[in-house]
Amino acid sequence: MARRFRIAAAQYPIEAIASLDAYEAKLAQWVEAAAKGGARLAVFPEYGIMELAAAFPSVAADLQASIAELDRRLPEIDALHRALARRHDMHILASSAPVRGSDGRFRNVARLITPKGNVGRQEKIVMTRFEREQWGIAGGGLVNVFRTELGTIGVSICYDVEFPLIARAQAEAGAEIILAPSATDTMKGYWRVRLGAQARALENQCYVVQARPWAGRSGRQPWTTTVGPPPSTARPTSAFPTTGSWRSARWTNRPGCSPTSTSTRSRRCAATAAC
Repeated sequence: MARRFRIAAAQYPIEAIASLDAYEAKLAQWVEAAAKGGARLAVFPEYGIMELAAAFPSVAADLQASIAELDRRLPEIDALHRALARRHDMHILASSAPVRGSDGRFRNVARLITPKGNVGRQEKIVMTRFEREQWGIAGGGLVNVFRTELGTIGVSICYDVEFPLIARAQAEAGAEIILAPSATDTMKGYWRVRLGAQARALENQCYVVQARPWAGRSGRQPWTTTVGPPPSTARPTSAFPTTGSWRSARWTNRPGCSPTSTSTRSRRCAATAAC
């Protein structure tokens, strides 16, 4: 298990992507930049993949049709992430996406992709009203942790990190790092997620990484990403000693993450997968 490594959290710019090839080029550029910065784990935000809907003009104006088209294209998109993970020897938390389940309902799913090509999936558990009522996204049911070469990793998507028992189940199942990809429309939403991430780091004494979109040119969502350890290992004045700039889309890097091992396991965590 890696005891010391660098994490990159994306302040990812949401743009009108012209084609799947353009998305591939953009993603490759971002992952390459993270690799050049020495990152072994790259974290993309919640719903970042939705920018790709602009590449399909026949459905771009229809939300439900866009969601269905992105779900259909997801195998191609995940194959691209696997290729980049192998090329750069990097773990990648891909932007979460609506995925149709066997029951026909869509769920918000983040995929953790390893250099070996393994994929761990975490559904968002608690839906916001916007997702539930306007997007028709259903809540997930399983809380997972993933055993990787970097350590044991949990994922709490956006709103989920505001609910203590989800992260607690992951921590008791051995999670040393909790990734919190997020996407909110307002400053209030950003701070709710950030404060939730800080609280989960404090409660569980583990690293928590927040990544979110950036759209400063449009005047919306110019929020930063944060990477931080539990307060017992941080400066007393800040539970998140690494925070991105408000002015630009970029990677936020946290060097020297050294997770603290734990052997605790919990029956409340539904699944532990080896990645």
